Amino acid sequence: MLIWFLPLFLALLLIGLPVFFALLFAPGALLWLNGQERDITLLYRNLYNGMDSFPLMAIPFFMLAGELMNRGGITLRLVEFSQALMGHLRGGLAHVNVLSSILFAGLSGSAVADTSALGSMLIPAMEKQGYSRKFAAAITAASSVIGPIIPPSGIMIIYAYVMGESVAALFLAGIVPGVMVGIGLMVMIKVMADRYDFPVASQKATWGERGQASLKAFFPLLTPVIILGGILAGVFTPTEAAAVAVAYALFIGLFVIKTLKFSELPDVLTRAGLTSAVVLLLVGAAMSFKTVVSLSHAPEQLAAFILALTENPLLLLFLINLLLFVVGMFLDAGPAIIILGPILGPVFAGLGVDSIHFAIIMCVNLTVGLATPPMGLVLFVASAVSGERVTTIARAILPFLAVEVVVIFLITFFPAISMTIPRLTGFAN
Repeated sequence: MLIWFLPLFLALLLIGLPVFFALLFAPGALLWLNGQERDITLLYRNLYNGMDSFPLMAIPFFMLAGELMNRGGITLRLVEFSQALMGHLRGGLAHVNVLSSILFAGLSGSAVADTSALGSMLIPAMEKQGYSRKFAAAITAASSVIGPIIPPSGIMIIYAYVMGESVAALFLAGIVPGVMVGIGLMVMIKVMADRYDFPVASQKATWGERGQASLKAFFPLLTPVIILGGILAGVFTPTEAAAVAVAYALFIGLFVIKTLKFSELPDVLTRAGLTSAVVLLLVGAAMSFKTVVSLSHAPEQLAAFILALTENPLLLLFLINLLLFVVGMFLDAGPAIIILGPILGPVFAGLGVDSIHFAIIMCVNLTVGLATPPMGLVLFVASAVSGERVTTIARAILPFLAVEVVVIFLITFFPAISMTIPRLTGFAN
């Protein structure tokens, strides 16, 4: 009977119950009906234990660093830098949108922060230049999924915590796939720009103007260098790196570029605290959910079912990508990773798939799910920022989702794309 927790969980999601409550109520109700009251205590105890983790402290720190960068005007400097490089191209502001997302990804690692920060700035600017609002919102949402792929990434920290993988290895493995998503989106923009005669954002910047824009963006762009460099050199752990990122963002905003005021810090801390609380509560609830997954023997049953279909790892990877894509339509990436990672990871490890390679497949796929209807979180954020309906943005985003799906299958069937950098740096076999 306990195996019915998953259908009940999905039913609760469909009727609109928040994910946090569905993650706790579905298994709790079935444990009670099954006469396992002691396990209910274990379930809710794990809600706290799931959050009580030193590695997970990196998530609120990275979110705080992102808030500090955004409030301190760092986002504007990245956009100006991107425009100096690509604003002269046809469809220039759309290209600027994507490049800004790539650069912003190295600061916050959050798709929601990317959509909110860049969308509030670029969507009105694109509309003034003649782009439709739905297109501007769609490219903002599509490019924002680069945020959790390029390091630092909160989703990868969660995966590493749940599965016992190296955070540094996952960070390194995400660099090339993230850049590939960005390049793929730019190629699609180029095709659409030629077909629909998109406007040019600005005249080609002189080398002097590009130099000035580069100087203004220099300190923000040092952030990912400091984070990754410190982790790879063994100077600090990923959690300590996140704290260093906060200190660096605070110092730069207050004393170097002087765009951040002490009076703004309480609001910054409040926003970062609320966002972090949502994520950590979901992680805690998902860890409790994971307890019932183990008690129900669902992993063993699902593994047996998967292997009964075929033992060809390439075909199984194709099928699992389809499953993850569907899951991403309804479930946020963090809870999905905690629930499915322990089930699917060991199955593919047993088939000879490298654990870091599978981790990247899963993280990228579920991250793209943030921009897929009907429950894609960044679609709702883009809708709130642009004032456009979610259904309208969902239709406009389809060509960009197609590009991202192609990238997912490329990194699935060509492991060298994601594994070369970790192997060269000694973080993978």
